[in-house]
Amino acid sequence: MSAEIIIDIILSLSVLLLACLTLSARQVFTAIVLYVSLGLLVTIIWVRLNAWDVAIAEAAIGAGLTGALLLVAWRRLSNEAAAKFESSNDVY
Repeated sequence: MSAEIIIDIILSLSVLLLACLTLSARQVFTAIVLYVSLGLLVTIIWVRLNAWDVAIAEAAIGAGLTGALLLVAWRRLSNEAAAKFESSNDVY
């Protein structure tokens, strides 16, 4: 077996593993980090396929922009949940 085939097999198995871990993550932050990692790994696969334009788009949109938007949404939702919890524990 050549080294290129071994690299492709390792990348394929890594994508499957990261996808399963992302879907089974119990914490939202962990799922977001795994999702960004999955996007970066898919970027490497696109580079291996000599699809540089798709790799750049995947890195910028798939991993970068989408990951940043998910983190902002997670932070806003966690802040709102904390504020609701604090307001429900106030004694009047």
